[in-house]
Amino acid sequence: MRLKSIFTNSFGILVSRITGLGRDVLMASALGASMWSDMFFVAFKLPNLFRRIFAEGAFTQAFMPSFVASRHKGVFATAIFLRFLLFLMAFSLLITFFPEPITKLLALGWEKELIAKTAPLTAINFWYLDLIFIVTFLATMLQYKDHFATTAMSTALLNISMIAALYIYMKEDPKTVAYALSFAVLIGGGLQILAHLVTLHKLSLHKILIGGWKYRKNKDVDDEKKHFQSLFLPGILGNSTPQISAFIDTLLATFLMTGSVSYLFYANRVFQLPLAIIAIATATVLFPSVSKALKNNNETEAYKNLNQAFWLLAFLLGGAMVGGILLAEPIVWLLFERGKFTNVQTFETVNVLQMYMVGLLPFGLAKLFSLFLYASHRHRKAAKIAVYSLITSVTFSLILMYPLGASGLALAGSIGGWVLFIFTVREVGTKRFWKIVRSKRSLYWLLAVLLFSILLYEVNLLLLDMIREL
Repeated sequence: MRLKSIFTNSFGILVSRITGLGRDVLMASALGASMWSDMFFVAFKLPNLFRRIFAEGAFTQAFMPSFVASRHKGVFATAIFLRFLLFLMAFSLLITFFPEPITKLLALGWEKELIAKTAPLTAINFWYLDLIFIVTFLATMLQYKDHFATTAMSTALLNISMIAALYIYMKEDPKTVAYALSFAVLIGGGLQILAHLVTLHKLSLHKILIGGWKYRKNKDVDDEKKHFQSLFLPGILGNSTPQISAFIDTLLATFLMTGSVSYLFYANRVFQLPLAIIAIATATVLFPSVSKALKNNNETEAYKNLNQAFWLLAFLLGGAMVGGILLAEPIVWLLFERGKFTNVQTFETVNVLQMYMVGLLPFGLAKLFSLFLYASHRHRKAAKIAVYSLITSVTFSLILMYPLGASGLALAGSIGGWVLFIFTVREVGTKRFWKIVRSKRSLYWLLAVLLFSILLYEVNLLLLDMIREL
């Protein structure tokens, strides 16, 4: 297994997530969990949803197998790029001129006046979708050449741009802060594109795209484009269940008390840290290798990677899940409780974070197993499984949102994660799964999780005593 590439990618993602947490700490201090923080998070939700869908593998998992199999790679890549970019630019222009309808869809529980205040922020933030598509396309080209560091690190540029805006406008009124953050999002997206273009040129990959543009009328790639189109929509749906679920949760949270949208955002940011640096980093690195191995009928090599990656994720995600549940209060207190973020808001965020963490292990392992569905062009199967998971999540969200509030929405998402994992494993092969877990490593894993839980329980008691004395 490509451990060096995995750890390189993990480190890059870790840097990005740490800067992201730094950004969120400043944001919590500047805006707290208030009306204006809710407004910004709603405005940023749709482009951020697509950022996660595109950047965390959905586009790549549809594009990469088709690109690997293409006879005219440059022409195929250029055709797909232009088609997507033109569509997204037209869509963004539409949102710019008519932002209120889409804002209303994002916040059905809000009154008309609040929708009107949020709409301009939505129009600004939506252009990030165009920028992040360009970033994702260029990142996929780099992944084909087994280069992952630039993409992993580049999100830090977005966070640094937003941190700079917060630093400059921290003491201004909340409206000014929200608008500054929105424009900083676009500046960060431009910096990400620039970083990828520099790396693309260093690896001479720009020649593929230049050649693709030059010979686009001389090479027939219609069949390849049709094949990609047959994979893309199922691939998007199959890979984006957590993001769609979180998006729906944000919408439902607008019907709950003020601050609920922010509690979900802050808790989800902590939840996404171990998911990204462990599960997404591993899946991103393995996918090109698995795709090439299965294309060459080398299943032995592909499933050898699955076995090794499974235990790497099981131990790391298991530890992170236990840590996130038991140390939720010290984590939220350390990261967010300052400025306008109060003690009451800390407790609300803690409850949400603990419910999210219940789903960390299944979401991470489902990400790993789903690689084999996408690499073998079984995108429709993955999409069907994602629909089962999404229906489960939304159903439980509607059941739990009023008795448990924002925590109920987070718990519903975790239940959906377990459904996603179980059905994905069944599709890849239950026999393969039992062959993996039927080993001494399972006993070691249970013992390690138990001992780690006992240790963290005591650490949590110690930290809580220290916190409450401050």
